[in-house]
Amino acid sequence: MGNKEDLLAAARTCIYERGFAATTARDIATKAGVSLAAIGYHFGSKDRLLTEAFTDETGREIGDDLENRIRATAGLSPGAAFPEVWDGIAELFTRNREALVASVENLVRVHRTPSEQARMGELSEFGVAEIATTLAETHPELDPPQARALAGLYMILLNGLVMQWMSHPDGALPTAAEFGAAISALSGRSAGGNEKTPDQAN
Repeated sequence: MGNKEDLLAAARTCIYERGFAATTARDIATKAGVSLAAIGYHFGSKDRLLTEAFTDETGREIGDDLENRIRATAGLSPGAAFPEVWDGIAELFTRNREALVASVENLVRVHRTPSEQARMGELSEFGVAEIATTLAETHPELDPPQARALAGLYMILLNGLVMQWMSHPDGALPTAAEFGAAISALSGRSAGGNEKTPDQAN
């Protein structure tokens, strides 16, 4: 790895070991085996390094798995595919528990660090664009605005499920059947797929 990659890896290790409050720029540089000046050269500041480090971590681990889940639904309609993507998602969160906890702490740090908020917005938008590309390739019947809108919903739901899981790791997250029932309710259809009449809906 180069110095930049070493710093990203070292930042994650230091945070896992010490937490955000106790980690200094010198800790990270020492762990990476580079000079303190390397942080400024590659990232401009310790805050920017931390923003990049934890967005990269969750983007790679969680993002790649979400992409695979979406692609596995090829051949289904977007509506039928949606519940299947989230089935058993708690297992993914459990495998990435350490990274998710640190990433939520990172969001609180960003909230309190105005200089990092614009960059976090850019990184979030990049994540939505990546999901939109995957959705468009998996479900070619979606036009670009539809893929982008659905990707935004996926991102919001992912973040919400992470927060629900973190607050109660042993609790049950919504099942595919429950998500399917919600989609049916929103589309005005019964669970069996039949559209309700106005009298039935009232």
